[in-house]
Parts: sequence; C-alpha cells; structure tokens
Amino acid sequence: MPRLDRIEAGQYRIPLPEVLTDSTHGAMADFELVTCRVTDAEGAEGVGYTYTVGRNGGAVHHILAREIADLAAGQEADRIEALWQRVWWGLHYGGRGGPAVLAQSAFDIALWDLKARRAGTALWRLLGGHDPRVPCYAGGIDLDLSAEALIRQTEGNLARGFRAIKMKVGRPRLSEDVAKLAAMRAHLGEGFPLMVDANMRWTADAAIRAARAFAPHDPYWLEEPTPPEDVAGHARVLREGGVPVASGENLRSLWDFQALIAAGGVSFPEPDVTNCGGVTSFMKIAHLAEAFHLPVTSHGAHDVTVQLLAACPNRSYLEAHGFGLDRYIEQPLRIEEGMAVAPDRPGHGIGFDWKGLERVRA
Repeated sequence: MPRLDRIEAGQYRIPLPEVLTDSTHGAMADFELVTCRVTDAEGAEGVGYTYTVGRNGGAVHHILAREIADLAAGQEADRIEALWQRVWWGLHYGGRGGPAVLAQSAFDIALWDLKARRAGTALWRLLGGHDPRVPCYAGGIDLDLSAEALIRQTEGNLARGFRAIKMKVGRPRLSEDVAKLAAMRAHLGEGFPLMVDANMRWTADAAIRAARAFAPHDPYWLEEPTPPEDVAGHARVLREGGVPVASGENLRSLWDFQALIAAGGVSFPEPDVTNCGGVTSFMKIAHLAEAFHLPVTSHGAHDVTVQLLAACPNRSYLEAHGFGLDRYIEQPLRIEEGMAVAPDRPGHGIGFDWKGLERVRA
C-alpha cells in the first residue's frame, strides 16, 4: 500500500447567508472551515474537513499542518487505526479534545475518503453498507425568530423535502419557548417529528422544569439540555423530565460517550464526525450505542455523515444543515421525501470548489 506523501491544511472563513443565533454562541455571522488533503505516493488524494463557529480555526489549522503532518508523513495510508492511535497519543498531552481532536477528525476523514476512493466504492459501502436512504431533519439556528418567522422558515424546509424539523429553545423566559413550541406543534400537527435544542443552556433543575413544560407538545427529543460534562445532570433530566434526550455534539471521544451512555444520560447519542475523532471514532460510537439498544443521530457535516449513518442499522435522524458550505460543494446533499441519499460516488462523494474557496481563504 502506498505511503502518505503529502498532507495539506487549508483554512477558510465561510460567510453565512444570514446571521444565526442560539442560546450559547449568540450571533454567528460566519463559520471557519479547515480542510485536510492527503496524497499518497501514487498521487491518489483524500479530503477531510472540520469547522468552528468562528474562532480557533487557526489552532486547528496549525495542528494539522505542523503536528499531524509530522506524525503521519511516510506512514502507510490504509492503516487508519494505526494512524489514529499514532496521532492521538502523539498529541494527547496537549490534546485529548479541543483543537487537537478537531484536527485529527479532519485527517481521519481524509484517510477514509482516500481508502474508499482507492477501492472505487462509496464510503457507506466500505463501512459495511446498510441503507443509502437516511431519515433527516432540518436543523435550523433560529432562537431569535418569532413564531411567525419560524413557521415561514419551516414551510420553506418542508418545500425542500424535509419531513422532520428541529427548533431552538433557551430564551430567557421559559414561557416564550413553550409558546413557540406550541405554535410549531399546532402548525405541524400531531405526530410530526419536532425536536428542540437548548444548546447546553440550563442547569439540570432548569432543564427538568423545561422538559416537563415541553412534554405536552410531544417533542421528539430535547437536545443538549445541560453542558456535556454534566453526566449526572443529563441522567437526571432523562429520568425526571419526561422526554427523550439527545446529546453528544460537544463530546470529543469514544470514552466521553461511554460515560454518558453507561450513566443513562442519553436517548439519542449524537456524535459529530468533525470533532469526535473522525470516521474511526464515529463508527465506534455508533456501535457502542447499538450495544445499548440506542439509536444514533448526528450533528453537522451532513455531507460526510450521511455516508456513516447509511452504514448503521441503528441510525436515527441525520441533521441536515449546511452552514453556508453548500455553495462550495459541487454536488450538495440530496433530500427526497424526508430522506437524505448517500451518493454512490467513490469516497465520501464531496467535491469542494477549491477556486471558490480561495476567495474566502483565512
């Protein structure tokens, strides 16, 4: 098998079509995209990426371009597990999370893309293959929208083919959240999958109070009710709140998920392939969830993640939200009647518009 010859990192600032707001990050005008391109000695290439909500992209880029490139140069490209361990332990003293694991995630995604491209098969097939049609929901960032504006946004998402919707909660007054949720439930009707996302807004006590107030409106899940480090709080919210809990987008390793799942703190484990350690970690997390009879969902990076959930028999919903990146992808994710379709192109199927990205290079 050819060895890795070149590892290139790129950093770009992607302006969002509109300013987005949630209860944790406040107003977001742009995202940072950090890419990783790996080339083997025969010239075959794989591409990975990660992102931030506006800060720390420079640290991620530096780790990819300097530390990971140094650790991985000359190594066998298809020994992905060995490379994962080499990078994890090479960075662990100043890593084990934060920018280091975001950089490792982008690198790992690129390695899997390279491997699938060399095999001439789609990544979802290489990972075992289950079903290329994956249920998906529209994941808006809409905390400050009025109920009327949120319903207009929802109608646009329904017209695009979505058959499940997520809305933000976590406003200063719980009554405002409840009123907006009630308006959405009345508009969408009984039984329509409607998720709510608090973005780590509350203490466990406040989250339990919110969950009980939301329960009559039948949310499909309450996402990130408390910060991810509060494992005991998550377990209390799930046990006492009366609604399912989704969480994990801010967890950074397989072992973080093991702790949350074993504690009974989550109904829908929710890894993000761009920050949990890449494809290698995501699939282990999905199989861990399966062993506990839990459905796995996802956060962000829908163009890569559709490939992963298409290989998981315990997949739940894919979060579909492009964060403005669709403008720089040759063939964006296809949605058909509530299902995201994993493409059969070799690799993960993402082709970046590199010339277009040059105009927004950081």
